[in-house]
Amino acid sequence: MIRIILFVFGSLFFLHVSRRSLGNPSSHGFYRFFAFEGILALVLLNHPYWFRDPFSPIHCISWLFLVAAVLFIAQSLFMLKKKGGHAVRRDMPENHSFENTVNVVENGLYRYVRHPMYSSLLFLGWGAFLKNISPLTGLLIVLVSGFIIAAARVEEQENIQFFGTAYREYMKRSRMFLPWLI
Repeated sequence: MIRIILFVFGSLFFLHVSRRSLGNPSSHGFYRFFAFEGILALVLLNHPYWFRDPFSPIHCISWLFLVAAVLFIAQSLFMLKKKGGHAVRRDMPENHSFENTVNVVENGLYRYVRHPMYSSLLFLGWGAFLKNISPLTGLLIVLVSGFIIAAARVEEQENIQFFGTAYREYMKRSRMFLPWLI
């Protein structure tokens, strides 16, 4: 019962944060909302298993993913603030202020990965999934991954529209989620 209540409150929080994006299904935030919801469900479903046999091989991989999620989000927020600049983007009223950068950031993780924040969400989702693998959590992680990929693809089109050639060139030099892989 407590997990259901936490899911409802978490969902209300994500609805509030994503309210503008949910009104525009062609924005990246629309898809990100559903990724957040799926990750919340994964965390709450698998919470009872997080510390059962915490040093088993699968849990060690899970812990690595969870640590990577924290490192990726911290480093990417720092770089966006330090190098991204800021301006109001009237063409994207759904964006949160930290998303409205005026420079293509190519420092830190952004040198290798175009979407380290989405990478962080992937790591978080997969880390939570690996705590207790079941058909339901398997379906959830596939959906979460799909929504994150959709959000990243939409955001790339938004960035091409805003930054133009500079972003297209950046796309050629970087990977979507993981350095040297994808």
